[in-house]
Amino acid sequence: MLAATVRVTRDLDLAEESVQEAYLAALSTWERDGIPDRPGAWLTTAARNKARNALTRQQTLRTKLPLLVEPPADQEVAAVPDDRLRLVFTCCHPALSPEARIALTLRLVCGVSTADVAAAFLVSEPTMAARITRAKKKIAAARIPYRVPTPSELPPRLDSVLSVVHLLATTGHTAPSGRTLVREDLADRALDLARMLRALLPDEPEVSGLVALLVVHKSRERTRTDAEGSLVRLADQDWSAWDCALIAEADRLVVAALSAGPPGRFALQAAIAALHAQAPSYEETDWPQIRTLYDALLRVWRTPVVALNRAVAVAMVDGPAAGLAALEPLEASGELASYHYLPAAKADLLRRLGRDAEAREAYARALTLAGNAAERAFLERELSET
Repeated sequence: MLAATVRVTRDLDLAEESVQEAYLAALSTWERDGIPDRPGAWLTTAARNKARNALTRQQTLRTKLPLLVEPPADQEVAAVPDDRLRLVFTCCHPALSPEARIALTLRLVCGVSTADVAAAFLVSEPTMAARITRAKKKIAAARIPYRVPTPSELPPRLDSVLSVVHLLATTGHTAPSGRTLVREDLADRALDLARMLRALLPDEPEVSGLVALLVVHKSRERTRTDAEGSLVRLADQDWSAWDCALIAEADRLVVAALSAGPPGRFALQAAIAALHAQAPSYEETDWPQIRTLYDALLRVWRTPVVALNRAVAVAMVDGPAAGLAALEPLEASGELASYHYLPAAKADLLRRLGRDAEAREAYARALTLAGNAAERAFLERELSET
């Protein structure tokens, strides 16, 4: 709806307002007249009509966000054939900082809440809200000409587009907030976008890596929670229920990505996920190889979250004491102070060492940071059993 309405308004703020007004109109009209046969088409038409009416009443293009989305030329349609993907590429403008373009795209194009975008970036919600506002103001003040990028303009934007799709998938895979662990709507949307990217750029190894990573996540999606929606540990999941066809597809994509040259961050993440999916059981997982892959991932993508995941792999290879030692620099740096997985991982390692009092303290810390109800219930259960 947003992508279609932007074509009318050439203004992202006005398009967003028109879409919201269409939803409000539906609440009253559908209650009176019934739900139409094609509710999506009804909403899109209503949004576009409201946008046209707003443009007739006042000329706002000079004062609002000038998203100058021109009717795409035939060449541009061929380059980015899907409205949603086209708008993602459009918003990932190189004039903005990478963080700003990713945050803006997640919020306005992908429909991720500001709070959840903030969680993806490990910053507070007010910080992220201010970052998105600054990005809008920069576009308006500099009159950055937004338009559908031509094929030659796609490569400089690709890394940001991949990051958007990856963070969208991450938000769907484990929702930062809400009652359910998985948001299938976001996870499926991310996989659709990733598959379209691969159709557009079949020779880009990082695109293949991202598709492989999301396909592995999809293959295990149904086993991550039980019938009541409670989180199930990887070790306790029903591995026989994983989708073997999707795992085989991911393996082919990983091999292709790794064979294309020095692997990037998405190809390496996909290789790690594929190793987990292909293991006969949790105990028989090739943890030394996973640790080696995390070492490689840290060299190309040095982030505290990768370092935390590597520490877990170290613990599986060399024991929980070694894992705790690997966590110490992360705790000291404070970079993951608001990230509940750090104290949760520490609690698990402490419990394995028999240091139950310290483990309970770490579980309690994780509980204060977790925002997802399913994860909170899991942590409460772990705390009560320690």
